[in-house]
Amino acid sequence: MSDDVRAWIEQKLCTGDGLCVQFAPDVFQFGEDGLAYVKKEAEGDLLTDGEQADVPASLRLDVIDAADGCPGNCIHVVRRSDGVEIAGPDA
Repeated sequence: MSDDVRAWIEQKLCTGDGLCVQFAPDVFQFGEDGLAYVKKEAEGDLLTDGEQADVPASLRLDVIDAADGCPGNCIHVVRRSDGVEIAGPDA
């Protein structure tokens, strides 16, 4: 898989288990509420529900693994070119 991808978290489904933070800490981070969020950039702000961020090519597989392993089934990974979900609840 070599397509550029974007990721977002459906906050109402997040269970706060943190597998995504373990898989890709440069992309995901816990917020003050104990839920996981996508970072705007590696050291940037946390995105709100539904906001998407580009995933660095080097972390693409980690983010896909995080989406596939997420107990809350709340991580969406979409192709940047056409918005088709390739990992997550709607894949």
